[in-house]
Amino acid sequence: MIMTEHMGEVLAIATRSVRRGPMFETRQVEAYGDGCLEGDHGSSSRRGLTLLAEQQWRQVMSQLGVDLPWHTRRANLLIRADTLAPVIGKIIHIGMVSVHVHAETKPCGEMDRYCPGLREALTANCRAGVYGHILNSGRIRVGDAVAVES
Repeated sequence: MIMTEHMGEVLAIATRSVRRGPMFETRQVEAYGDGCLEGDHGSSSRRGLTLLAEQQWRQVMSQLGVDLPWHTRRANLLIRADTLAPVIGKIIHIGMVSVHVHAETKPCGEMDRYCPGLREALTANCRAGVYGHILNSGRIRVGDAVAVES
């Protein structure tokens, strides 16, 4: 039996069909093992899914004095969590989908197109979120619990 510890829940889901294309929010999405999310322009199976911590996004918005949609960060899932740094290198479960979280997402220069200073504000303390490899196929829904294997 796999032991897990609850760490949050899915607050929102977004995908983009083309690189640098607009993000579209949805209430549920199919995740493909060794792939990406249905309808998403994934960069590789290693980066099949990106996650952003709600609390850190709020910190960035407060620091910059703006109120941008969370998917401006171009992440796929917004997670109710303070930070996602502790899950790097671990397996997390999002509903019935397992994801091996590989690393911190490094914000690109495109962030400053949306808001000057956004890239720098996202750089510290894993504020840009994390990315991971989807291990098994399944549906992810807003409200799904997020747990980390212990």
